[in-house]
Amino acid sequence: MSSLWTTLRNNLRQYMILLALLAIIIAFQLMTNGTLLKPMNVSNLIFQNAYVVILAVGMLMCILTGGNIDLSVGSVVALIGACAGTFIISWGWNSHLTILLCLLIGLAIGAWQGFWIAYARIPAFIVTLSGMLVFRGLTLIVLGGLTLAPFPSDFLAYSTGYIPDLFPGMSLFGLRNSTSLLIGVLLAIIYCISQMRGWIWRKKKAYEVESPWVLLLKMVIVSAAVIWLFYTLGAYRGVPKVLIIVGIILIAYSYFTTHTVMGRHLYALGGNEKAARLSGVKTTQLLFLAYVNMAFLASIAGIVFSARLNSASPQAGQSFELDAIAACFIGGASAYGGIGTVGGTLIGAMIMGVLNNGMSIMGISSNVQQVVKGLVLLGAVAFDVLGKQRMQLRFLPFFGRRAPKPQESVKLEG
Repeated sequence: MSSLWTTLRNNLRQYMILLALLAIIIAFQLMTNGTLLKPMNVSNLIFQNAYVVILAVGMLMCILTGGNIDLSVGSVVALIGACAGTFIISWGWNSHLTILLCLLIGLAIGAWQGFWIAYARIPAFIVTLSGMLVFRGLTLIVLGGLTLAPFPSDFLAYSTGYIPDLFPGMSLFGLRNSTSLLIGVLLAIIYCISQMRGWIWRKKKAYEVESPWVLLLKMVIVSAAVIWLFYTLGAYRGVPKVLIIVGIILIAYSYFTTHTVMGRHLYALGGNEKAARLSGVKTTQLLFLAYVNMAFLASIAGIVFSARLNSASPQAGQSFELDAIAACFIGGASAYGGIGTVGGTLIGAMIMGVLNNGMSIMGISSNVQQVVKGLVLLGAVAFDVLGKQRMQLRFLPFFGRRAPKPQESVKLEG
């Protein structure tokens, strides 16, 4: 029991966010008379928030570098969708070639903005604000103010629709798609094996590890949640294809931030750029790559979003940057940089998605929804800032004697 409380205390911020998500889900489940967690609505939640999760992961990499944000991602999403629509619908280009070309355009946009931020040392706020205006204008120029539709099926195949049932004759527990449940069970088994292997490896290296009972409790809770999710999806039409894209991004960037040297350098850059540079971290190149990566993920989000709309619209991407920023800060990222996790960002994006979806089901106007989301964001950042101030006040007496006042300084006689 003492080990459990120690684990909770050491990870209080993460568990508080998770408990907040559970409380919001339960509240909306009750207020919507069970509509929120119906299989069809859970599937819709994934489609509606996939692009937010993708953008939020990229935004986290920027925030980790020192609290910097990218205001241009919504405009980049719109521009990539406009390019895809023009290439495929207007010019008749191959869909696969178009997707590759759109990703390269995203990399070029990231290199453009990263150069001014990392090498010219223009503040990221100014550069990305400029990018927001420039890329939105280019979107209108490319589309001529018109909406292009529809996209061909081979373009939509990557991010729309559902994974087909591999065993159509087998109906487990009355599910419409049994493959979904099998995928959930397989993922839960892989998660448990990876957690046990990591625990054993850390114990062999004499690292501090949690109690086996705490590890078992965590595996049971996470596995149950994963199996429930895929069971619910199987009760509707199966696993959305876009969930595969989101899952690959989450796993890849979670591994990058926790198990690679460059990932640890990213945290060092946000913690103290000067100290990191003196320690041998290539801070300029790292800052440059953070914005190249952000534009690359924004181009993926642009393809996913345009496929969901089945059109290229000049109004696409409005306020997407605000949703991504809010997801990061609600998920525990620090406004000063150097703190934040991919898992926390996912929880933050889920909170935003459940709030949007739940209030829409209840018929609450979009104006009130904006007020609620703004207050939630302010509360999350205030929790982070005020928590740091309390810690500083608590440890202030241990930092040594105060500096002498000017009138107390000693005069030196030469």
